[in-house]
Amino acid sequence: MDDENGETIEIDMSNNSWTYFDKHTDSIFTIFKHPILPLIVTGGGDNTAYLWTTHTQPPKFVGELQGHKESVIAGGFTSSGEFVITADMNGFIQVHKASKGGEKWVKFAELEEVEEVLFVTVHPSLPYFAFGANDGSVWVYQIDKSSKSLVQIMSGFSHSLECNGGVFIEGNDENDLSLVTISEDGTIVNWNCFTGTVNYKLQPHDDFKGVESPWVTVKVLKNVVAVGGRDGQLAIINNDTGKVVHGLKTLENVDDINELSIEAISWCKAPGNNLLAIGLVSGDILVFETSQWRLRRTIRVDDAITKLEFVEETPVLVGSSMNGKIYKWDARTGEELFVGVGHNMGVLDFAILEHGKQLITAGDEGVSLVFKTEN
Repeated sequence: MDDENGETIEIDMSNNSWTYFDKHTDSIFTIFKHPILPLIVTGGGDNTAYLWTTHTQPPKFVGELQGHKESVIAGGFTSSGEFVITADMNGFIQVHKASKGGEKWVKFAELEEVEEVLFVTVHPSLPYFAFGANDGSVWVYQIDKSSKSLVQIMSGFSHSLECNGGVFIEGNDENDLSLVTISEDGTIVNWNCFTGTVNYKLQPHDDFKGVESPWVTVKVLKNVVAVGGRDGQLAIINNDTGKVVHGLKTLENVDDINELSIEAISWCKAPGNNLLAIGLVSGDILVFETSQWRLRRTIRVDDAITKLEFVEETPVLVGSSMNGKIYKWDARTGEELFVGVGHNMGVLDFAILEHGKQLITAGDEGVSLVFKTEN
């Protein structure tokens, strides 16, 4: 193809996807799967959230979660798969309930508490969800079937700047509901969701030895929380004690400070593989041995990493990049096991299905590609 100056522009048309979903008319920001059914939700810059099937070629359109008036950027299914939560950049959150075995989804409730929602996290086993806002506030709601409503469990105001992420900590019983949230202001807070009290709060200078990191990513494994900063700082926190057990600067000597940002974190749950993978805007993936926090492996791609996730209890790591590709690696060796191509813009999010045999992307150009990674 020639441009106005007569120079040839190379467009890579290679595509190894199995099928695709192209109903969105703008970037797809978020994608998440139903815990049981072959069903996916995609949310995009076209102010829509769509439900569609993952096992058919082409995908079957199930429906739109109607009501959003701004970009849909976050959401999730409850662990039972009975409810789906979606949130947009206007701070509008809605919950839909499954009927007819998931063939239809009916509006259950909605909320609008904040100017802008930055993340939604759904409890791994109970019908609760939390979200954080641009004003630093944190909110937790219960989806209450008996009253057919959303019940506010807490709202907390401990962060002074954007609350960029949060994770529920699996408790010992139903009376134990805690949430760890992170902020642009360098604070990390553990909340008792039932009382709204702060179990611990880590401050930039006191707890991080003079470092003030804008925290952007957080992931938990049992009682250990990993938090990544926009400045490349990684903090490992013992959630039982509220103490920082390890902190390190992951990259030095970059040309552009923005390349330091830790955009993705994933814990390996494979028995005998104590690994943590982090992905940066620089395109570096660093795999740490978590028993001694040694760098075990570095994997490089040619553009920013947008997400990392280990496949269930295996050392297989899936990663997406702004280069438009999705990868599978063996995190122990760095060996590339699969590369999915077909996007002409970045992959912003993905979902893993069928024990890693199927990957579904959220493309910046508004297309989702479904890849079969094993024949």
